[in-house]
Parts: sequence; structure tokens; C-alpha cells
Amino acid sequence: MKYTLNLINKFTILLIIVICTYSCINSNYIDVPKITASKEIINVSYGATSLQKYDIYLPENRSVTTTKVIMLIHGGSWISGDKNDLNYLVTYLKNKNPNYAIVNINYQLATLEKSPFPMQINDIQLVIKHLKSKSTEYEITTRIGIIGISAGGHLGMLYAYGFDELNNVEMVCSIIGPTNFLDQNYYDNPDFTDIISGIQLITGVNYIDNPEYYSILSPYYVASESSPPTILFYGGMDPLVPISQGIDLHNKLDELGIINEFTLYENEGHGWEGPALTDTYNKLENFIVKHF
Repeated sequence: MKYTLNLINKFTILLIIVICTYSCINSNYIDVPKITASKEIINVSYGATSLQKYDIYLPENRSVTTTKVIMLIHGGSWISGDKNDLNYLVTYLKNKNPNYAIVNINYQLATLEKSPFPMQINDIQLVIKHLKSKSTEYEITTRIGIIGISAGGHLGMLYAYGFDELNNVEMVCSIIGPTNFLDQNYYDNPDFTDIISGIQLITGVNYIDNPEYYSILSPYYVASESSPPTILFYGGMDPLVPISQGIDLHNKLDELGIINEFTLYENEGHGWEGPALTDTYNKLENFIVKHF
């Protein structure tokens, strides 16, 4: 009996030693989180020209399965502007959305000899193709949200609605972006005639003779039931973009059953600061959390 108890005790001690040893050996392989530092890469080339570059801001502890991408597209009437114009938005998004990668892009600018369309849409497509090719290296997903301002808002919506064949874009935000080049407000209101004349000048296409061309370039006409969730911000006193641009697209997206939000700041123009900007940031942040 004594011998049996001693044997049992020795076996128990041996078993405890084995379990502890196994646990120590395997502690290197379980429950050890991967630590990845944040990283910024500036002026990444995605094409042959000097303007085909982007900046990418990669968050810490990113993952190829979970880290989504927010792409920023600057404005400038399709003929000017630079990604550096949106560095303030990069800073804001890095603070408010620390788990997202942020890509701030440049694209080729239009001239009298170079139409913005399809050149600038092609550049967005090239950026996305480049990001997808670098997905493993950057440790990011191919899920993309676009935030565009003015002409950049137009380009973001147009790409997301009409040219994103693989449905990589899951959210789009337009801040004062044109949505409909056939809007009668552009032609009936003297305040806006210079804008549409400028569009005709850089595209080389006359509205009267080629209305179909302008419908193809208008997010309002390109939107469909497969368009991604969209958030829109416009100014009631904008001298460049009629308020009908935002109102009409909002109604169209409602008809199509697309998740969307629309905000009109009655006393603001083509851009704003102060309380209106704070409101824009808050609504955009909530929209990203809910829908991207």
C-alpha cells in the first residue's frame, strides 16, 4: 500500500513537470501578439510621370486581413492642386482613425492639351492597382474608402460609381464635389456659366453638341444600385457648385436604395471652417465607423 502511494506521488510529480515544461516551451508560439510599428512612405511612384505619386501612412499593428485604406483626393478644378493641400486631413484622420492606412494621392493635372477624363480616373485606378500589388508588403487590405474635396470629390464619386469594377471602394465622401454637369443651374444661372465654360475648355467637348459625354462624367447619372455608401457635404452659398448638385444626388441615391447622408451648410461657400468644419468631421467620423 505504501509502495503504491509512493508510486502515485512520483507519477503525479512527473506529470506536473511535463505539463509545466510543455507550457513553457509553447509559450513562444501562443498568445504573443505581433507588434508592427507605424510607418510613413512619401512620394511612392505609381506611374511614369512626376505627378503620379502618393503618400501612404501605415498604422501600427496593421494586418493584411483587417487594415482598411482611406484614400484622399485633392481638389483644384482638375487643373491644379496637390496632395500636400490635404495634409491637415491626414493629421486629423491619423488621430481619429488610428487603425486605418491613409493614402494621399497626386494625379496628372489637366491642360488645354490634356483632358482630365479619362486620364485622372485612370490614375485613381493605377493607385488602387499599385496598392493591391503592395498589399502583403504594406500589410493592408484591398478595402478602400475615398474622401474627395471639390474636383477630388467628383473624381472619387465617378470612380466609385462607374469604374470600380472589382468593388474595392466600400465608402465615398464628397465635400463640395460636382455631381451633374448637365444640371440646368450651370447653364441658366450667370454665376455658374464660367465654371461650365472652363469644363468645356479643358475637355474640348461642347455641352450643346455632346450632352451624352457629360452624362458619362456625372456621378448623378453613373450611380447605380451597387454604388457604395456615400456621405455628401455642400455649402448653400457656394459660388462654384450649385446646391442642387448635392440635393439631387442625395435624392437619387435614396431612390436607388444606397446608404447615404447629406448635409447642407446654408451660410457656407466652397469650403468652411469653425463649427461647420467640426460638424463635418464629426459626421464623417460617425459614417466611417458605421459603414466602413
